[in-house]
Amino acid sequence: MKKISSLFLLALISGAVTLGAYKVFFEPRQVITDASERQTPFINTSFPAVATSADDVNFIEAAENTVHAVVHVKNVTISKAPTSLFDFYYGSGGTPRAQVGTGSGVIISPDGYIVTNNHVIANATELQITLNNNKTYTAELIGTDAETDIALLKIDPEEDLPYLAFGDSNQVRLGEWVLAVGNPFNLTSTVTAGIISAKARDLDERDDRFQSFIQTDAAVNPGNSGGALVNIRGELIGINTAITSQTGSYVGYSFAVPSNIARKVVEDIMEFGNVQIGNIGIRGIDAKNVSEGIDETEGVYIDEIIEDSGADQAGLQSGDIIKSIDGIKVSKFADLTGYLRSKRPNDRVSLSILRNSNEITVPVTLLKNTTYDIRNLGLSVKELSQEDIRKMGDIEGVKIVNSVSYWKEGNFDLEGKVLVAINDMKTASIDDVKEAISNLSKYRSLSILVINENGERERIYIRD
Repeated sequence: MKKISSLFLLALISGAVTLGAYKVFFEPRQVITDASERQTPFINTSFPAVATSADDVNFIEAAENTVHAVVHVKNVTISKAPTSLFDFYYGSGGTPRAQVGTGSGVIISPDGYIVTNNHVIANATELQITLNNNKTYTAELIGTDAETDIALLKIDPEEDLPYLAFGDSNQVRLGEWVLAVGNPFNLTSTVTAGIISAKARDLDERDDRFQSFIQTDAAVNPGNSGGALVNIRGELIGINTAITSQTGSYVGYSFAVPSNIARKVVEDIMEFGNVQIGNIGIRGIDAKNVSEGIDETEGVYIDEIIEDSGADQAGLQSGDIIKSIDGIKVSKFADLTGYLRSKRPNDRVSLSILRNSNEITVPVTLLKNTTYDIRNLGLSVKELSQEDIRKMGDIEGVKIVNSVSYWKEGNFDLEGKVLVAINDMKTASIDDVKEAISNLSKYRSLSILVINENGERERIYIRD
């Protein structure tokens, strides 16, 4: 009996040891956490994110409304193909041939006004508009602005058309969702989505032309030019205009003219017949490109004040650095010019400038642009002041205020002289100069007529 009891006790102890070892080494441990400690300082995100409310991103309504306000633009031009060597070299004849180009446009009013790119309709002899419902109309060209690449067309529909309202492009933010709508590859209206990648983008800082684009990664391809860039509320915030690619097709980025600029160009064309440009009157460069003397890397450094300009009257000085305009930050020259393109002569702006390490606010009244860079000729001209007329007599022309180096290398000292004609077209104003330049043929010679300080006329012939 004693032996059995010993064996039972030994078995009982062994079982307890085995159970204890299992509990310690093999059974999952239960962790008890106080409810007050469950909050975490990290934000948990599931991928992909799932929309849970009406406030979440939704492209459906914006896309459905936009496609009906975007149109297909067909541009028919007539060119003469050379039929002989004589035609080829002298351009004196040839067989007329119709060439067809295509693009997109955006209806901006129910009565049929349409905005598109200038390059979409350039040199057109006939313009045809096809709506999203396949109705086709002949369009009238109301006006264009090559500088901003904007054109205004008009069709006469039988009923009110769907249209897009302009949004405020100054308020768009980096990372904001957008839709690009157009007619790539001659397809009907196509919608692509992306985000705002950059603002006030200058594609070529070496080019003195105006450039201040919205950059997006929404896919844009040939045929999208002139189409709509809209936000998720369906507001028009840009006119798609360009891609940068070695192949001519989309490779990741595309560019749009900001809606504030497009709207102002359209309103000017409708009211004045041309674009009214409000000018500060400075020559400036990005602060980051100033080689010495300043520590600022953002802003526009004023290199020169134009005589009798708004800047001159407001007391701006060479060496000032523009940091903001009307409360909008200015990091580079394209920020400044992009904002000014939405203003007119006699508008008043508030500049925040840095002068001798002190930041001050200066109100400036914008004046009509009295200076113009003639890129074809490498000359900068300005309209004559009353002092110029007093000194040189009662003449009509524009004063040459700057010239590129090759004029000086050719012993032509043109600065200070008055340009009175280009190819015998009078140049009594900046508008006259623009008109004369627009009528120049790319491959023909030209002449300019100037008057020097002694009242003597000088004619200079220029050949390509």
